[in-house]
Amino acid sequence: QQKRILLVYQRCKVKILYERLMEKHVRDSLMFDFYGELLTEHQRNVMESFINDDMSYSEIAENLEISRQAVYDLIKRINKQLNSYEDKLHLVEKFIQARDKMDDLTSAISDLRDENMNSVYTGDQSMQKALDKKLKNIEDTSKQIFEEF
Repeated sequence: QQKRILLVYQRCKVKILYERLMEKHVRDSLMFDFYGELLTEHQRNVMESFINDDMSYSEIAENLEISRQAVYDLIKRINKQLNSYEDKLHLVEKFIQARDKMDDLTSAISDLRDENMNSVYTGDQSMQKALDKKLKNIEDTSKQIFEEF
């Protein structure tokens, strides 16, 4: 029983660590997408290899003929620089907020489709007014998203 509990605990712990690593990788990728052009060509090439080509420190080091430690230090400095840009400009944060609003829109559209199917069958005028209100909400949210970018 205790071994089973320990195994389940270890699996959960591994899953949480994996999710955190994936979140960090996604965030690093977004930071590079938004601010990569502000890096030097050398920095961009290293980050492109690391993030987009999924190369290890050792593989990058071999290609550049430098030490693995030098690649690690370079990537760490680049990430610090990218974080500094984000602290000042907040583009990734704004993008995530816009993406969340788009998710809200998608949900509202799905609700509208369901309600529209119901109102067609019942001929309910109040249902049509509710649909109009939701459509207005979608329109307003869309305008907010485009104004932010």
